[in-house]
Amino acid sequence: MATPNLDTSFFGHPRGLATLFFTEMWERFSYYGMRALLLLYMVSPTGLAFDKGKGAAVYGMVVSLVYLMSIPGGWLADRFLGQRKAVLYGGIAIAVGNFCLAAPSVEMFYLGLGIISLGTGLLKPNVSTLVGGLYATGDPRRDAGFSIYYMGINIGAGISPLIVGYIGQFVEWHLAFVVVGVGMSLGVLQYLADAKHLGDAGLHPAPWTSPAEAAAHKRYLWLGLAVLVLLPLLLYSGVLSITQLADALGVLLLFITVAVFAAVYFGPWSPVERKRILVIFVLFLVAALFWSSFEQAGSTLNLFADEKTQNTLFGFAFPSSWFQSLNSIFLIAMAPLFGWLWLKLGPKEPSVPAKFVLGLVFVGAGFLTLVGGAMLAKNGIKVSPLWLVLTYFLHTIGELCLSPVGLSAMTKLAPAQVVGLIMGVWFLATSVGNYIGGRLAGFYETMPLDTLFGAVGAFAIGAGIVLALFIKPLRTMMGGIK
Repeated sequence: MATPNLDTSFFGHPRGLATLFFTEMWERFSYYGMRALLLLYMVSPTGLAFDKGKGAAVYGMVVSLVYLMSIPGGWLADRFLGQRKAVLYGGIAIAVGNFCLAAPSVEMFYLGLGIISLGTGLLKPNVSTLVGGLYATGDPRRDAGFSIYYMGINIGAGISPLIVGYIGQFVEWHLAFVVVGVGMSLGVLQYLADAKHLGDAGLHPAPWTSPAEAAAHKRYLWLGLAVLVLLPLLLYSGVLSITQLADALGVLLLFITVAVFAAVYFGPWSPVERKRILVIFVLFLVAALFWSSFEQAGSTLNLFADEKTQNTLFGFAFPSSWFQSLNSIFLIAMAPLFGWLWLKLGPKEPSVPAKFVLGLVFVGAGFLTLVGGAMLAKNGIKVSPLWLVLTYFLHTIGELCLSPVGLSAMTKLAPAQVVGLIMGVWFLATSVGNYIGGRLAGFYETMPLDTLFGAVGAFAIGAGIVLALFIKPLRTMMGGIK
């Protein structure tokens, strides 16, 4: 059990929260800068000139992999590295990967995407786990601390498309990726300079329970390294195409989801812990559905912004990638309000499952709103940017109800021995959602947009209604955790 941390030097929270705040800010600067341009760069005649089907397949694979790798990333931290080293190595890999994207070569482009995926998998779950490690069990500041940390995420995510998007679309694609790589490099340097404020959080991996356990996990490590070597060889030899790999990832995601939850569920847990794992599984399914809608920001909504929307304001033309900043701008403005609201409500605060219901309803409402804009765009006119502004506003409310709450819930519901792995499972939900959301961009030209947006919105709201029926039993299964 963590010892009480009485440090209040960072807005009433431990000073180490500032270290992680800025580390994640630069990581999100890197990721969202890359994401804002990725599909546009691939389908642009001045970029890679992929058709939209291939571009959507690669995009869906990449934005899925950066979160899928959180599972082995969490496992490596738990068993071999400790969270502290995992975050450092991940940040270095992300910077290197983005510099690879800046090279004018398709082969280097794919290599860079692979390195970024691995680096994000190491950094993303473990920096969040470190945030939880700053607080003792029962510390009432924990949820508010995650909300502050979440603001760091969105400062980076909000600034990045404005800078990187402008450079990429109005100056030069490859220069934009250089800027992204420099940003992550700054994040690594900041982390190294301020790591002393983290105390002993994440310094060491969990101890082995037996030599047999150690040997088994080392075999898994060697197997994973062999796969990392084999996949690039298959791609570069032509035995496996990038589109086939993207298709295979969908099957792999299903297999991994079943395998991971089966392995975790049948561990040596108490009855209370086992019920909490079932709750984690339900929250996983809901989160995957939410992200499959929400994460179309970089795919279908990005294409809609680029091709169907008036990208001018008071006579000033701006790159379509700037819409990618709206979500983060709204989050920065509203996150303190939501943090205050949850504390103000006290015992009347909605439970975690109830907040997830709200997340689904608002993300669905955002898509139903955009149906009107899509119908107007059928006539060949470019619609007002206000359609997307309202959609992103509603999506942001949904995200605030679900994402920071989910991060905090994973650290509270997970058994202590596998908290890093469970954080990886949380990002697996984002991986599944990202994959689906990315692949839906393949319907952009083959399905009427009002039909596509309407179906996505209606399904999300319907799922929210179903979840609302199970709030009470889920709260019981959480065993006193709110």
